[in-house]
Amino acid sequence: MDVQTGSFDPTDFAWKGLTLTPEACSHIRKLASQQPRFLGVRLGIKQTGCAGFGYVLDTVKEPNPDDLLFETDGAKLWVPLSAMPFIDGTEVDYVHEGLNEIFKFNNPKAQHECGCGESFGV
Repeated sequence: MDVQTGSFDPTDFAWKGLTLTPEACSHIRKLASQQPRFLGVRLGIKQTGCAGFGYVLDTVKEPNPDDLLFETDGAKLWVPLSAMPFIDGTEVDYVHEGLNEIFKFNNPKAQHECGCGESFGV
């Protein structure tokens, strides 16, 4: 019997985390200044769309016990632990596209996106 053994790097199993661009930080802080009891935003995922998963953003007035906090320059982003395997390493940006302003997600785990850009697959 031919058994191949290998090694693994424990850092491959450590969360890289999520990052916020300066534009995303600015927008989250702006939202916080306009809403009472607003602490930040929660980025989760749900099964949807033609590619498999969609991003879900909610305001946070009280974090959930299983949320992980990523804070940059006073802007707080919570992520449910269950979403981390799908979005770990994601950069959250806030961009202007024509007349629209939206959060954009640069997710290194996304293998493909649907044509409309509303969902992704891993």
